[in-house]
Amino acid sequence: MTRDVDPGLVAAMRRQLSGRHAEAARVGWKYGSGEEEQIGGDHIVGHLTAATTLADGATYHGGGAALHADVEVAVELGGDTAAKGYSVALEICDLTGGGSVEEIVARNDYHRAVAFGRFAPALPPGLEGALVVNGERRAAGRAPADVAERVAAIGRVLDAVGERLEPGDRIITGLIVNTPIGSGDEVVAELGELGRVGLRIA
Repeated sequence: MTRDVDPGLVAAMRRQLSGRHAEAARVGWKYGSGEEEQIGGDHIVGHLTAATTLADGATYHGGGAALHADVEVAVELGGDTAAKGYSVALEICDLTGGGSVEEIVARNDYHRAVAFGRFAPALPPGLEGALVVNGERRAAGRAPADVAERVAAIGRVLDAVGERLEPGDRIITGLIVNTPIGSGDEVVAELGELGRVGLRIA
């Protein structure tokens, strides 16, 4: 028998989604991969819209007192909501605020911005993700092997709040490594054969 999604996560997700930018086009979802990013055994989920999606090489102007950059594997869904493409993603998060995990969910899991690299039709095995700040390699680690399971886990949480995965959704599947960043930094996320993507911090 399938376990229900925790009511606390459902309530927090509904608060989050009620605050979505009404005018911003849907882009997709994010997976909270940390041990602390769970409620009742399910990993938390955030949303991505055009309001916070930047082009490679763009400048992030959103501010934030505790900015961090994450390198992640991104997945783009096809017509049957199966993965049709993979890329490197660079997410900007602001870790200020703290609070309970339910409050973090309601505030969209620290999300501030995301940029995607070029999508490729296959996910190469054994990828290493790295973050380069102002030309200095700051952090590196192995990409997750359970990307498909993470996408399915997002779908499970969305079903519980009356949402669903849709063709064209782009999903960032949890940080590989992250590093603190600040005003004036140039940040690049690298992911082996999937290439690189960068942003400048205003």
